[in-house]
Amino acid sequence: MPERQSRGAVYLEDRHSPTTTTTSSTTPTTTTTSGPATAASWSQLGASLAGSLVLASNPRYAIDRQLYNSKFVNLHPRAIAYCATSDDVARCIDFATSHDIAIAGRSGGHSYGGYSNSDGLVIDVSRMASISVDTAANTARVGAGARLIDVYNVIGNTNRLLPGGSCPSVGIAGLALGGGIGVFGRKFGLTTDSIRSLNIVTADGQIVTADASANSDLLWASQGGGGGNFGIVTSFEFNVHPMPEMTLFTLQYPWAAASTMLSAWGLWINGAPDELWSNCQLLSQGTYGYLPQIAGVYCGSPSELASVLAPLQSMIGTAPTYSFSGSNSYLSAMEIEAGCSGLSIAACHLTTQNPAGRLGREAYSAKSSYVNAPMNDASVATLIDAVENLHAHAPTVGGGLAFDSYGGAINRVASDATAFVHRDKLACIQATYSWSSYTSPSVIAAGAQWLTWLGANVFDPTSGAYQNYIDPTLTNWPNAYYGSNLPRLVSIKSKYDPENLFTFAQSIPAHARGV
Repeated sequence: MPERQSRGAVYLEDRHSPTTTTTSSTTPTTTTTSGPATAASWSQLGASLAGSLVLASNPRYAIDRQLYNSKFVNLHPRAIAYCATSDDVARCIDFATSHDIAIAGRSGGHSYGGYSNSDGLVIDVSRMASISVDTAANTARVGAGARLIDVYNVIGNTNRLLPGGSCPSVGIAGLALGGGIGVFGRKFGLTTDSIRSLNIVTADGQIVTADASANSDLLWASQGGGGGNFGIVTSFEFNVHPMPEMTLFTLQYPWAAASTMLSAWGLWINGAPDELWSNCQLLSQGTYGYLPQIAGVYCGSPSELASVLAPLQSMIGTAPTYSFSGSNSYLSAMEIEAGCSGLSIAACHLTTQNPAGRLGREAYSAKSSYVNAPMNDASVATLIDAVENLHAHAPTVGGGLAFDSYGGAINRVASDATAFVHRDKLACIQATYSWSSYTSPSVIAAGAQWLTWLGANVFDPTSGAYQNYIDPTLTNWPNAYYGSNLPRLVSIKSKYDPENLFTFAQSIPAHARGV
């Protein structure tokens, strides 16, 4: 499925958003002393911010420390800074540097590895969420904390679109910086491909604009190099695209047809037009059994889609148990993909982030891999067996494999034109399992064992892995995420963050010996 990672519907203007200046003339400071942070110095930091600082003593702390994935329960940062401006971010970086405090950037808090948090200072940019569209230039300026549902709503209302993921509460920064798979990817590319420029606060506290003419190496690294590696982004300028007509479709089949369905889908999507995006899912639904299905979005009319679907249905040869095809508006389509169809825009937020929010957090684990070409019978059989293995060992959890199509505009970009190196893939595989608060620890552990087994016995370790589905269990992650672009990314990291201030378990190191 498209990315389900990327506070509220109140948009505060980023009051330091240079469009032509390369760096700020001065670096805001909060203190001239160094050494351990004291209560007084934390108080001084909070008073200096246009936003707000939440300490452990604050009644909001228990909620504000949470990430989207509810499996991360043991996260206790010393403070969370809700930054309202780029200057706020610079002050926080200066404070952390002066007092030797670890930092983590947070946009939507959807990091699969929990890396949107630290035991030090969380720099949260969700209050920088303004969105504006220049319809004459077909560009949009988006604050780094904007949620996807709000991005789609504002941009969609101008009859434009920005390609991106599906989860409505994802923050735009994490999505865009790591890639951005979505239902318009084959037609318009990844979210990261639409970045024109960005404002970012670097390790020295400078507020920097990176675009094609200034700090172009930093722009390159930010187009797929992953969030939290080079600085704290506060805003983006994106190219946006005229709105096409669109048609959604879903085809579901009996499990007995799953292998034929997967094989046919790979052959079909390999030759499909750019207007078509599709995914193929092999799901274990706990006590409900299995669900094999193909779904997607077509940039065109239902009649045009019917002719595109006909060869696929012919190859499968089995009548679907359920089928749907119909025209949709852009916003309606994205609400369906987001799982909040029928809700208001305000309701398509987390209950902890918006008073009107209706969505809850989820508990899940994931692993990713890639498919380079249409799959042979042996590969298909192995993947079918893998889903049956999950159902056998963890029959009460939901999970399985989702194949998201690449190709089209995604693959026409050279592998070294941006930091996103995975430009020769047929599809990305996301393996997931999820659970509820009622699931026993032994069943949750069985799901984790399934992911480990999958990585060791089913996935091709040479095919790579997707950096936005960041995987703490992946051993050769630098090469899996970045491939041949890794040396250049390390070089850029050493230039902008030589002391490795922006560090976490799978951050790009400042020196080659760290990989």
